[in-house]
This record gives sequence, structure tokens and C-alpha cells, in this order.
Amino acid sequence: MSLESLRTAPVAVLLGGNSAEREVSLQSGQTVVTALRAQGFEVRAIDPADAGWTAQLQGVSFAFIALHGPGGEDGSMQGALQALRVPYTGSRVLGSALAMDKLRSKQLWQGIGLSTGGFMQLTATTDWQQVIDRFGKVFVKPTCEGSSIGMTSASNAAALQKAFEAASQYGGGVLAEQFIDGPEYTVAILGEQVLPPIRLETDNEFYDYEAKYISNDTRYLCPCGLSPSEEAEMGALALRAFQSLGCAVWGRVDIMRDSSGRFYVLEVNTIPGMTSHSLVPMAARAAGMDIESLVGRILELSEGGWR
Repeated sequence: MSLESLRTAPVAVLLGGNSAEREVSLQSGQTVVTALRAQGFEVRAIDPADAGWTAQLQGVSFAFIALHGPGGEDGSMQGALQALRVPYTGSRVLGSALAMDKLRSKQLWQGIGLSTGGFMQLTATTDWQQVIDRFGKVFVKPTCEGSSIGMTSASNAAALQKAFEAASQYGGGVLAEQFIDGPEYTVAILGEQVLPPIRLETDNEFYDYEAKYISNDTRYLCPCGLSPSEEAEMGALALRAFQSLGCAVWGRVDIMRDSSGRFYVLEVNTIPGMTSHSLVPMAARAAGMDIESLVGRILELSEGGWR
């Protein structure tokens, strides 16, 4: 198989799905469909939320996964495609599953000595005041959702319990992360390449769903304002965090920096957004790649991994 051979049969773009990030996925998928068609690929857009969707995979040469959240980004779709013998883009089953699970990601990073903030798993029997006494202000989030869905902050026991109850609605466990006071950055990974980092600034309390996909007031700084050595340090941390989970091909690593200058890994996204507000296309543009080149490169790197 080669990239040219993929032009002789349809490339499937999987988009939509049933997760809370369905609407974002539909936008990402349309971006990918348009970019592939612009390069001469025959494209078949497939929504796994539709009944009988697997029948639409018949005859495709490759699947570009543009699904976000559970069911698309967590290893289950990757496993299904492998069982159907359909090669696909991005990380395989293990890397997808680990990266989607924020708790286990942080447990692994902590175990290998990678810089990540303090955290603990929350349950209905958690001593809320004990968590506040230990960490002070925390961010509470579902362990297996993306796009900051279900994420809120808490600085006292009552607020923490309320935040836990809100995050619990999404299933899959709840995580409390120690609040890190400082700027937030995101680092896109493409193969072994670290793309130019972006500093995120929002007037909201944090870079939430609204800031990511709705607000036109969110500020994206690229160049991000760090020195070359600081960028290199952050990029090395991001790449190690990405690879330590078994991730491959492409993704995005979110990082915070505290007042002392130390970087902390927050999470890894194995299928980042490809919408008009999305960060990986923005980083690619800063590296001289348009959206068609980026999508083509993701497909090329992925195809190479199946030879």
C-alpha cells in the first residue's frame, strides 16, 4: 500500500458519532473531507451514529478518524476497525485508550517521573474538605471526556461536591487536578515533529468549551512568547508525554507553566479538533503547512505505519 494507491479507492472519513463532542466532530470531519477531496481523493463520509454504518466501509482503502470523545477517540473505534481489517489514521488501541483516560495518563506520567500536577480520583465517598486541604483550588473533570466538557473549578468543599456531581453525569470516573496558576500552552505533534507551540489566553476562568469553539475573544499567541530554549524544553516534555502513552502519528499536548517557570503536562489529545477554531491547524500554519498539507501528512504518516 502507498499513499498514491489510496487514491484508487474511497477513503472513509468517520465523523459525528454519539459522544458529547458530536457537533465538534461533524465540523472536524467536514474539514477533513474538504481537504482530501481538494487533493483528488474519493471520500466517503461515514457517521457511526447511523444504523448499518459498518456496511459503508466496504471497499474503502483507509479510514480517517475525525471522531472526538468516547466511542471514537478511546480505542474502541480503533479496535473495531482492526477487527474489520480497515487501516486507520492516528494512534492505535492502547495509545488511544490511555490518552483518553486522564487519570491513568497522569498515573503513568507520575510513575515515570514526568512533570504533571497533583491529582486524585473522586468518588461519592470522598472527603471533600480533605481534598481542598491538600490541594487548595482544584479543577474537576470527567476522566474520559474531551473539549473541557463537564469541567469546573472548586475552592471549597461545597463547590467540590457540586463539581463532582456535575462531572459524574458523563460516566467513566471523575478527576480532581491541582490548580496551577500560570499560562496555558498547547503543543501539536506530527510524527516526530513538534509544531510551533501556542499560548492560550481567555477572559474566562479557564480555556473551556466556549473559549475553544464559540468565543471570538480567545487569544492564540504564536510565537508563544517563550525563549527558544524554553520552547525546546516544553516541546521535549510534550513529545515524551505523547510517546510514553503509546500515541503515534499526530495529536496535541496541553501544558501549564507555574510562576516558578516549571512546565506541567495536563493531557494528550489523540484526535484533536480540526474546526475553524482548532489549534493543530493553527500550529501547522505557523510551520508553513496549509490544511490540505496537514491532512495529507496525517494520512501519509498513518499509512506508513500499516506497511
